[in-house]
Formats: sequence, structure tokens, C-alpha cells
Amino acid sequence: MPLDPLTTDLHLQRLIAGGVFVASMVIAFAFLFITRFITRKYLTGVSGAGVSGAGVSGTDVSGTGVSERTYRLAHSIMRATSRPGALFLLILGATISLLLSPDAETWQDQITTIGGAALVIVGAFGVSNIFLAIANWYSLTIALSTKTNLDDRILPVARRVIPLSVYAIGGLIVLDMLGISISPLLGGLGISALAVALALQPTLSNFFAGTNILSEGVFTEGDYIELQGGPAGYVQSVGLRSTKIRTWLNNDVIIPNSVVSSSIMVNYSRPDPRMNVLVTCGVSYDSDLQRVNEISLEVAHETIAANPEAEKEEPWFGFERFGDSNIDFWVFLQAKDRVGSFIVTNDLIKRLHARFKQEGIEINYPVRKVVFDSSAPPDAAQGPASS
Repeated sequence: MPLDPLTTDLHLQRLIAGGVFVASMVIAFAFLFITRFITRKYLTGVSGAGVSGAGVSGTDVSGTGVSERTYRLAHSIMRATSRPGALFLLILGATISLLLSPDAETWQDQITTIGGAALVIVGAFGVSNIFLAIANWYSLTIALSTKTNLDDRILPVARRVIPLSVYAIGGLIVLDMLGISISPLLGGLGISALAVALALQPTLSNFFAGTNILSEGVFTEGDYIELQGGPAGYVQSVGLRSTKIRTWLNNDVIIPNSVVSSSIMVNYSRPDPRMNVLVTCGVSYDSDLQRVNEISLEVAHETIAANPEAEKEEPWFGFERFGDSNIDFWVFLQAKDRVGSFIVTNDLIKRLHARFKQEGIEINYPVRKVVFDSSAPPDAAQGPASS
């Protein structure tokens, strides 16, 4: 408002208003110069330490105990606020200068509204820049050293959603400052959001399911998984909408995340990629069981020594039960992974079959033994004679 309580000299009032504007210009340009000077000084100070290596490891590059990660974050924030901050100071000074000018006494409300709206717009721009700077800093320093790829999936979405949200909030504040009621607009947006949510329910379901999969670390890229009643293969990628796996037929299968999260799944790569191999077989009741035990373990050791997919662990052997035609047993080995288990199983079965054939140990077909009563007369054994 005019400086009538302080002085009645209009020239002095204009001089003070102009001085405020000039001072705001000086402060704004000084802020811009200082922030740019500090950022250039930072780049010069850390260039000798390496951009990527020290940024990830957090090496102290200044001798003050402050890691380069901290310097890089400060540099990103200062660079993001340099221009918006200078513009904010300039608009603030211009608004105050116009309010102090005696020539703008009748326009005080308009000046306050327009100046406040401009400050809100510049403030939203600055907040958005700060968030984007922090997100970029995180992706270049922290995300590279994390074990999960959740942040790699979430950051691109956050880069789009959060700035738009900041601008939307700023726009609503500006509309309210301009005297436009935003209550009906908010009610309409709520109804529209509900309608959109219902229309996009499958997409949103897949989105939240994908977020849940990434956050829990159920599986990662490269794991071999199998869904109950579904496909099995290596995980190629986990997106926010679907999961892509490569089957053993070398085909890509795209599965919605909601299906993956609601299905019973076996992860053959967790917690250890090694797979147990259990081969069952049976030998005739006339076989020497001790000899069968010895031969089976010998063949298992040969398989472990000759097959690169087998783990160098001691095999196990055990008889399981008296079957209908054979005495059943099992041989237990370990393979390096899921694919290796098929190779080891194939090799062990071939070796066992060849060795049993060489040793004369019989693996019976399913048979039935019919026993007749030798004391009964022949006619009784053959059944009643026809008349």
C-alpha cells in the first residue's frame, strides 16, 4: 500500500518503490551468479575424483569428510533452484514495488492477485525441478548400487506423475486466488477419478501387483520360475503391467502381473539354484540287493565325475518299498541348476540301465504270477466238463 503514513511526498514514494525493485533485481542476479559459481566450483572440485566411480561409492573428494554423493546432491538441488529462485525473488520484488508505488493505489488487489499467482507458478516450477534433480541424482548414484530393480521401475513413473501433481496443485491454488471456486472442480475430479479407476481396474491391478512383486523380491530377472498350471521359463523382465519369461522352447510368454501374484509359483533359482535330482527305479526280487546298492552308487559317482552339470557332492542311495513287480529304490544327486537337472537325470538313467544289463540285474516289466493247486484233479483245474 502507499507510504502515506510515512510521508506525503509522492516523489519519495516512487523513489522508494523503484529502489525496492532495483534491490530485488540485484538480489536476484546475485543469487543466480552465486549459485552458478558454486555449481561450477563443485564440478571443478570433483572432476579429478571421477564422476561415476566416486558418485556410487561415496568417496570423500574434498578432505572435509563429506562424500561426493552429498556434494553431487547439493549441486543438483542448487542447479535446479538457480533460475526459479532468481525469478521468484524478481517477481516478489516487483510485486512489493508496485504495492509501494502511489500510482498503483487503485490496483492493489489486482497486483496482489497477479503477483501471488505468478509466485505460486514459479514456486511449483522450482519444486518440480528440485524433485527431478533429486530423482536424477538417486538414479545415477544410489540406484546403481541397490540389489533390487524396484527403484529403476518406479523412478520413471514418479518423474512423470509427481511434477504433474505439483503443477496441478499449483494450478488449483492459482484458480482459487483468481476467485474461481475450486470446490465443484474438485468434486468433478473426484467423480472422474472414480470412473477412470473403475475403467482401468485391470490395468491398475496389474500395476499394483507389479509393484508388489518388485518390492517383495519374489523373483528377479534371470530366475527360472514355474507357475501352477502355467508356463515355466527364465524371467526376462518384470514391468509395471506384465512379466515376460522365456520358455525352454525359446519363446517369450507375457503374463499379467495380477496372474503372477495370485498364482502358486515355484522359483527354481531361490534360495539356491542347485537342484536335487531323484531317480527312482526297481529291480527283480531275485536280485542281490547289496550288489544293486554298490552298482548304483558306482554309477552315481561316475555320473558326477563325467557330467559338468552335476554338483560334486556325495550321492545317496536307498531302497524304498516292495513293489508289485520290483523292489523299488532311488538314487539322489545334485545338479547345478534346473536345466542341468534334466541333463544329469538323462545321463544317470542311461548309465544305470547299461550297467544293470551288463551285470545281469533284471528290471522287470509289470507281471502277474498265477499259481495253480497241484493237488486238485485235472478236471477240477480245467473247470467243469460240458455235457
